[in-house]
Amino acid sequence: MSADRLFSVRNPWFATGVGVTIVIALLSSVGGLILLPLAQPDLKLGGIWDAICSAAGVPRAPSIATPVQPDFKTSSVVVTSEMLARPSAFSIGRGATLAQRCAICHGPVGISDANSPNLAGQYPGAIYKELSDFKSGARANGVMTPFAANISDQDILDLTAYYSYLPRLPGSDPVAAVVAPLIVVVGAPMRDIAPCGSCHGALDAKAGSPWLGGQSATYIKAQLQAFVAGTRRNDISQQMRNVARRMTGEEIEEAARYYASLR
Repeated sequence: MSADRLFSVRNPWFATGVGVTIVIALLSSVGGLILLPLAQPDLKLGGIWDAICSAAGVPRAPSIATPVQPDFKTSSVVVTSEMLARPSAFSIGRGATLAQRCAICHGPVGISDANSPNLAGQYPGAIYKELSDFKSGARANGVMTPFAANISDQDILDLTAYYSYLPRLPGSDPVAAVVAPLIVVVGAPMRDIAPCGSCHGALDAKAGSPWLGGQSATYIKAQLQAFVAGTRRNDISQQMRNVARRMTGEEIEEAARYYASLR
């Protein structure tokens, strides 16, 4: 059979193959671009064209519907890398006086003996954000919530100035040195997990993210598990909840042990 006859519409095998291919392509297009998007209950679409644009990745016009608001208090704190970087001596001194009420949990020099976070040398933006969230109710804790409810904005600024001014010291529960695990150094790209060090590192720290070196492994593990369970949700845009929920239990343990071992 010549090539001319092989690729001719008169050849029933060729015509049937082309027809079947066209039918499959049409069915796949209808299913992938229309039926599957419309079948998603959480995807609010305005019609067939809207479904096609959504499946093709074309940005849709903003919905005029009222955005759904969360049923819990969210953090409204805005932090920058230079936030509270140069406190006055008066603010530091006043913060030292206020911190006497915090010593039972956070230690007299910001180093805890009670598996509470060490605050000595912590980034000022992180301290300010967490205290503000405790005051507003965006973050809840049986001890911190009633304490923060009665402090003023100036008290928060002064406590932040004092604790960030203190030098970082070894934690009260020394842990043997631990090799940095992969979740800290490179993350898990296939699960969309950025390395912990990209936000909590010494050289590359994201504004508002705390320095974790020397923190209690018990505390770090408890906070990661709280993010997983959703009982802690003052992370803006669910940054930590999205990461923690993708981490395995072993990775949570490894990260907690590693940061607790840093000095």
